[in-house]
Amino acid sequence: MSMFCYQCEQTAKGTGCTAMGVCGKNEDISSLQDTLVFGLKGIAAYAYHARQLGARDEAVDAFMHEALFKTITNADFDLNDHIAAVLKCGEMNLRVMELLDKANTGRFGMPVPASVPTGTKKGPGIVVTGHDLLDLYELLKQTEGKGINIYTHSEMLPAHGYPELKKFKHLVGNYGGAWQKQKEEFDAFSGAMLATTNCVLIPKESYKDRLFTCGITAVPGVAHIKGHDFSPIIKKALELPPLPENPGKPLTTGFHHSNVLALADKIIAAVKAGKIRRFFLIGGCDGAKPGRNYYTELAEKVPQDCVILTVACGKYRFNNLDFGAIDGIPRLIDLGQCNNAYSAVQIAVALAGVFKCGVNDLPLSLVLSWFEQKAVAILLSLFHLGVKGIRVGPTPPAFITPNVFKVLQQAFDLKLITTPDEDLKAILGK
Repeated sequence: MSMFCYQCEQTAKGTGCTAMGVCGKNEDISSLQDTLVFGLKGIAAYAYHARQLGARDEAVDAFMHEALFKTITNADFDLNDHIAAVLKCGEMNLRVMELLDKANTGRFGMPVPASVPTGTKKGPGIVVTGHDLLDLYELLKQTEGKGINIYTHSEMLPAHGYPELKKFKHLVGNYGGAWQKQKEEFDAFSGAMLATTNCVLIPKESYKDRLFTCGITAVPGVAHIKGHDFSPIIKKALELPPLPENPGKPLTTGFHHSNVLALADKIIAAVKAGKIRRFFLIGGCDGAKPGRNYYTELAEKVPQDCVILTVACGKYRFNNLDFGAIDGIPRLIDLGQCNNAYSAVQIAVALAGVFKCGVNDLPLSLVLSWFEQKAVAILLSLFHLGVKGIRVGPTPPAFITPNVFKVLQQAFDLKLITTPDEDLKAILGK
């Protein structure tokens, strides 16, 4: 259907005008509007999870209404106004990540570091993927005593750090890796699978009848759980052949900022003694596009006197490697899900306070893998905080125009990744 653009006074037919409230001649404003929409999607995801736990923020809700309206009206063609809007989106996302953190820890307890078994145990099983901890909790309650082993997958791995979740003895471990490997990994999993958020792929026919969705997640032709009545997936899991005993290498998780900051004295002493030279935050969204092996290679090449922080599913590129420790401080610290980027912010702010410097003066480098809406929201939060020198890749966001990217480079020293060797040389100065 054609739409009329009131700025250029022509009918939009897919060329020359975006028909999104802004004339196609002003592609930079269109780019910022797209950025705002993706950021809002990230905020909406976190706000939804928080609201499931009874937490909400009226200021966040009000901003979402205002910002979404800004993407559909043609009343404002001031580039600076749109830049201000995307930065405010970052501020609101930081606020909603804090809201979700408090909701999760208030309901499930403060996470503690945990070593998580991987692979499978003998017996019926259900693997849970996605982000929603409440869905996992309700499933654990309903499967207790039924002889079904529950496994986490992808972004659900950090659940093993929460006391109110790990108390269930049939939460036995983590199966598989990042979301984009589902088709291969779920095909090999003979039990049932539950998808709690949008990180779910269209399934193969071979396991489609064993896949279930819940909440606001849905896949065509896949059974959907209404409310928190998990009896259909429990029934299916008990009907399926038992999983084999097939243990794997354990993974570590559960490093919430509260217990990382408990190591603050050790960390500060190690930095002052020259035993820790630098911190690298290597994380973000993962994907299957070529070029993402960069993050594995980078983590492997980070010097032994450096510590790696990680969040989100990008960690599956390297979290099975043994990085050792520095004076009892793990060299790989998994802060949790993508929303736990809030923990990374809290750690950075606390260390800046201790060292009496700005966040940008800390021996800290951020190297983020780029993919989707939540990545946009988190990047905007870092911009809101004034964090500079972030590296993103393997490619820039497709909706960012060259002019907008130039603005971000000038304001925040945003960089694209090159090669691990070149980037490490630039970061470390040799």
